[in-house]
Amino acid sequence: MRISLTSQPVKQVATPQAISLTTLDGYALGATRYPAQGEVKGNIVVAAATGVHQGFYRRFAVYASDQGFNVLTFDYRGIGQSKHGSLKSLTTTFLDWGKYDVAAAVDAMHQDDVPLFLVGHSFGGQALGLIPNHHLLTAAYSFGSGAGWGGWMSKVEALKVKALWNLVLPALVKWKGYMAWSKLGMGEDLPIGIYKDWKRWCQYPYYFFDDPELSSDIRSAFAQVTVPYIAATSTDDAWIPPKSRDAFCKHYVNSNIGYLDISPTRNQTIGHMGYFREECLPYWEGMLNWFREVSSPKI
Repeated sequence: MRISLTSQPVKQVATPQAISLTTLDGYALGATRYPAQGEVKGNIVVAAATGVHQGFYRRFAVYASDQGFNVLTFDYRGIGQSKHGSLKSLTTTFLDWGKYDVAAAVDAMHQDDVPLFLVGHSFGGQALGLIPNHHLLTAAYSFGSGAGWGGWMSKVEALKVKALWNLVLPALVKWKGYMAWSKLGMGEDLPIGIYKDWKRWCQYPYYFFDDPELSSDIRSAFAQVTVPYIAATSTDDAWIPPKSRDAFCKHYVNSNIGYLDISPTRNQTIGHMGYFREECLPYWEGMLNWFREVSSPKI
């Protein structure tokens, strides 16, 4: 599917409000709320990619708020405004990020009379099946969410990732005591538990669905998700190409799920991180239009 890009600028009219969220296990998360401009069309929770701080999603949040959506961005524990003290002493896992952190954001934005949507980027889309309160959502949409196995990637990218997991990152973790992602210019530093989960699951074709210690519980949890969901990925996403997305998202067995393959224009590069850059505004517009459609009363 090819979508024509426009040069429409993002209007910066929303005044962001810094707030704090407290998770069910008592962790304080830094978050930002972008109030809707005009008539409220819905509430949106933005669930970030691994190692990406919430500021990266500011342009999208401003745009969506200008279109009538209240938007919440936040940092997972150990990241950005949710980092308290040294990462060496922080005990956390990916499952904690979903079960507690994303869940707290969903609770914070839930209103009985307002549609609630989850927008996930990479791990943020995986988290849909990890949160215990997905029943509060009206619908979900993700960009670049899939299984991290190298076999779904191109041979060149798979070799790079293999070297990263087996040579570069083990040395960094041994040196620093946590995953010093920032030393590679690839994102925020990550707690050791996140590193261990990520490395282990990326050895499996179906990610944590193949983890013998988690498989049964994880598959059961994902089977409980019933909200409408669209999983989009760009054909030039080296880490999560469409077949990686398909391998992961097929486990949402009871969700009305749609797949969108984004084809970049001739002079455009999206990759894994470009979905939330301003040049992808047309894809944001398409997503918000779908949110309006899926939440409209059916005659």
